Amino acid sequence: MRLTVKSSDGLKLKAGQKERIAFDDDIPGFGLRIREGGSRSWIFQYRIGKKQRRMVLGTANAAQLNLADMRKTASKLQGRVALGQDPAMDKETAKREVENTFVVFAEQFLEARKPSWRAGTYREARRHFMLHAQPLHTFPIAAISQFNIAKLLDEIVKQSGGVTANRVRVSLSSLFSWIIKRGIRLPEGNVAAFTEKPCEEKSRDRVLSDAELKTAWTACLDDHYGAIIKLLMLTGSRANEIGSLRWSEVHDEQIVLPAARTKNARSHIIPLSDPAKAVLANLQRGSRTFVFGRTDTGFQGWSRAKAELSQRASMDDWNVHDIRRTVATRMAELGVQPHIVEAVLNHVSGHKGGVAGIYNRATYDKEKRESLNLWGEHVMALVEGRKAVVVPMKRA
Repeated sequence: MRLTVKSSDGLKLKAGQKERIAFDDDIPGFGLRIREGGSRSWIFQYRIGKKQRRMVLGTANAAQLNLADMRKTASKLQGRVALGQDPAMDKETAKREVENTFVVFAEQFLEARKPSWRAGTYREARRHFMLHAQPLHTFPIAAISQFNIAKLLDEIVKQSGGVTANRVRVSLSSLFSWIIKRGIRLPEGNVAAFTEKPCEEKSRDRVLSDAELKTAWTACLDDHYGAIIKLLMLTGSRANEIGSLRWSEVHDEQIVLPAARTKNARSHIIPLSDPAKAVLANLQRGSRTFVFGRTDTGFQGWSRAKAELSQRASMDDWNVHDIRRTVATRMAELGVQPHIVEAVLNHVSGHKGGVAGIYNRATYDKEKRESLNLWGEHVMALVEGRKAVVVPMKRA
């Protein structure tokens, strides 16, 4: 029987049949499969050596729309079989290649690292892979070359700058290293690690002046971002520590950050000065888990909020991390000793680094509280346009 629109529509299962296949007389292997559940599909069946293979070409529920195309496809497949080729094997290979693409491995890598990464680290890496590395998404992972990575980084430099390209390069190198450690052979190895660093970065040394501190504080709105900026000014904390602050971490006199929430994986106590307490007191707790964020997931939208604050304050050349550097510098100028400044910032370098850090486990809670009270009074004196009512600390 030659399969036509009319003949195929007329084919039905006989009583007791669960499946029926009717083959075309003109194209060997081309057929219509009907199943008990009502599905109707075009197939191509052939033999390679002693193995019989069957491929589904598409649905036959609308034969009038696709029968002609299905016949052409089956005819081409029959020609390949006549030449000794195995179309189904090629299809399986293509499927495996799709499963081994860059984007698939990137998703697996992100999922594997998510439990151990901070939320900000995860978001940044996902942005690197899903946004900046999008041109690589459909590449089979083993086919990505050093040239592909170099070309991608060059484009990122043009679109987003050299620093972003540097960060993407690090993320890509971590991904390829993880893939290799899983036993997947990459012919050219870690191709990202072999590329040239897109730009040399200079360490920022920007410290806000007292006038800029006052200007930024005054430009803060009575919203979550404004409260975050004020707390960063008063505590010298890292942005993600305050932006992702939980109410369970806030106590009457201090904030207690667990090790899992700090950069150096050490728990950290942040004594609260009166101004810092006042900022927190203005926030609604209710049944929320997180102190900040519209959807109770921690604060989002840093870039936009910072841009709007900069516009209101007419300050361009600064970033949020500059606040932390400013707090450290200004506290030292007020007489706070270096090891206390490091304790306030929860640094492990300097006095708490290396061998010294192993033996010096002092947390300096009393000194930290005195220092942050001193600093809080200094900030409020600036904001209110008055003299501070404390005496700068004297160095020992």
